Amino acid sequence: MKKLLLLVSYTLFLFTAVAQTNHPPMEDVVNAIKNNRIEDLSKYFDNIVPVTINNNQTIYSRNQAEIVLKDFFDRNIPKDFLIMDNGSPNASSKFIIGSILTPSGTKYNVYILMKLKDTNFYLQEIRLNKE
Repeated sequence: MKKLLLLVSYTLFLFTAVAQTNHPPMEDVVNAIKNNRIEDLSKYFDNIVPVTINNNQTIYSRNQAEIVLKDFFDRNIPKDFLIMDNGSPNASSKFIIGSILTPSGTKYNVYILMKLKDTNFYLQEIRLNKE
């Protein structure tokens, strides 16, 4: 009986671990942006992060991307983040398309791409373009 209980516990543990590593942290990313917590968003940055702001793309290191996005969101505090589409073109990538509304009424279209690397999803690209 003890062996059966141990086997069931171990199986549940493995199932939970696999589910967590294969599930992209999209909800965490959306919540980080909604709550203007770029330090939480930066946990998902890859080593380099292409950031596009108003159709100007620059490739940044993790630390640089955090500074640039913190500056952007400090100037454009999200009042609301509406997700218009999200999906998975394949098992190793996920995307979100949405719209951010600022208190001044300015809207930004948002595109976020995350890709699987090793066993975790990392933010590979973020685009923020004024509507």
